[in-house]
Amino acid sequence: MTKNDNNKKDIDKPPIIDIHDPDSLDPEQLIVQKISVFKKGLMLLSALAVGVIVYSLPTPDALPQTGHLYLALLAGLLILFLTEPVPLPLVMVISGIGMILLGIGDPKDVWAGYANPVVFFILGCLMLAIIAEKVGLTERLGRYILGFAGTNVVKFSFVSCMGLGIASSIMHDIAACAAGIMMMLPLMKAAGIHPGSRNGLFLMISLPFCCSAGGMGTLVGGGRNMVSAQFLEEITHGQYTIGFVDWLIYAFPGAMLSIPFIWLAVYFVFRPDRTLHFRELTEEEKGKKSFSGDEIKTLLLVGLVFLAFFTKTWHGISSPVVVLLAMTTAVFIGLICWKELHQKTEWAICFLVFGGGISLGMHMGSSGAADYLAAIFFPFFEGRGWLVLVIAIGVFASLMTNLMANVAAAALILPIAIPLAIMEGVDPTIIAMVLGMWTSFAYLLIIGCPPNVVSYSFGYFKPLDLTKAGMVAMPVGWVIMTVIAVSWWKIIGLV
Repeated sequence: MTKNDNNKKDIDKPPIIDIHDPDSLDPEQLIVQKISVFKKGLMLLSALAVGVIVYSLPTPDALPQTGHLYLALLAGLLILFLTEPVPLPLVMVISGIGMILLGIGDPKDVWAGYANPVVFFILGCLMLAIIAEKVGLTERLGRYILGFAGTNVVKFSFVSCMGLGIASSIMHDIAACAAGIMMMLPLMKAAGIHPGSRNGLFLMISLPFCCSAGGMGTLVGGGRNMVSAQFLEEITHGQYTIGFVDWLIYAFPGAMLSIPFIWLAVYFVFRPDRTLHFRELTEEEKGKKSFSGDEIKTLLLVGLVFLAFFTKTWHGISSPVVVLLAMTTAVFIGLICWKELHQKTEWAICFLVFGGGISLGMHMGSSGAADYLAAIFFPFFEGRGWLVLVIAIGVFASLMTNLMANVAAAALILPIAIPLAIMEGVDPTIIAMVLGMWTSFAYLLIIGCPPNVVSYSFGYFKPLDLTKAGMVAMPVGWVIMTVIAVSWWKIIGLV
C-alpha cells in the first residue's frame, strides 16, 4: 500500500468525537451539548427549589420536624426521579446523602438500607437469570413460546406476560421477570427493537408490570403477601389468620384477571407495531432438542432454590441466602465463570437504586411522615362502609408503595389500618388481603417494586416512560381489585 493510499484511508475514516472534549465537537454539536448541560442544571435547581419551598411551609402540629424535612427532600427527589438530570443510581446516592445531612437518619441506618437483604435477593435472582441465559434455558423458553404463540411481537408479549405473570405467583415475581427479560433480549436485538422505541418500551415495561400483578396470587408470590398475613395474625393475637390455601382462594382470581388488563393498559400507552415479527424459527430449532448437561444442572439448582423457598419454615434459611448460595454453587460447578457473571450484573442498579429506595422508605416511617399522611388520609373514609374503606386503604397503599418497598408499605400501614377496620366492624382479613394485593401495582416509580428495577437495569426505558405507563395501569389495577372485592369475595363469603 502506498503512502497516498494510507493518506486516503485516513481521510475516509470518520473523525473521532469525544463528547467530553469540546475541541472535538463541531459548533452544532457544541451547542447541543451546552443546551443539554443547561437543562440538567435547570432540573437540579428546580428540584432544590421545590424542596426549599416545601420546607419553608409551616410545619403542621402533627408532623415532627424530621418528617417535614423528609417531605421536603422527597419533593425534590421526585423531580429528579422523573427528569433524571443525572443517572438514577446517582439520584439515590443524593437521597442517602440528603437524609444524612438533614438529620433525617443516622448514617449507619441510612446506608444499611442500601444493603438490605431484599437487595441481595434481587441480586441473586438476577444472577440466576444470567446463568439460565448462559446455559441456554432462556433461549429454549423463547423458542417454546415462539412455537406456541407465533412470531408476532404483540401476541408473543401477551403470551409471555400471561405465562410469566401466573408463574410469578409461584416462583416470585422477581425471578419470573428476570427470566422473561433474559429470554426476550436476544429476540428483541435480532428484530432491531432498540432502547427507547415504542416496541422496546412496550415489551420491557409490560413484563414487570404483569409479573408484579401476578405476584399477588399466592403467599409465596411476593414478600408483601407474607408480611400482610403475618401482621394480621400478630395484631389480632392469632384470632385471624390467612393460610396458603386461603390466600390462593382469595387472591389468585384477582391475579389472573389483572394480568391481561394491565398488559392492555401498557399496550394502549405505547401502541407497539402490531405488524412487527420476530424471526421465524428454523426447522432445526422447531425440532425437539434434548437438554444439555449444563441445562439439567441449572434446572436442578433452580428446583432446589424453589424447594428451599417452600420449606423455609422447616430449615429457617432466608431467601437471599438461598439464592446467593445457588449462585455460588453455579460458579463452583462451572456453569458460568465469575468474571462473566460480574460483567453482566448491574450492581449499581441493585444496590443504589433499589437499596436506596428501601432506605428512603424506611425513613418515611421513622421520620413520622408516613403516620402524618395516613392520619390525614384515613379520617375522610371512616363510617362509610367496608367497600369505601377497602378502596381508600388500597389506593393509599398502592401510592405509598411507589416510595418504598411494598413489603415496607404493608408493614407500615397494617398496624394503622387493621385497628381502624376492627373499629369500623370490618373483617381485618379483608384489610390484610388489600395490603398484599393492591401494593402489587407499584407502577409510578422505578423504586416501587423489584421487577421495575430488574427491567430498568437493561436500559430500554427511562423513569418517565415507566411513570407514563403506570399512570394508566395503576388505576386499571384499582378497578380490577374493586371488581374482585364486590364479586368474588362476596361469592366466597369473605365480605
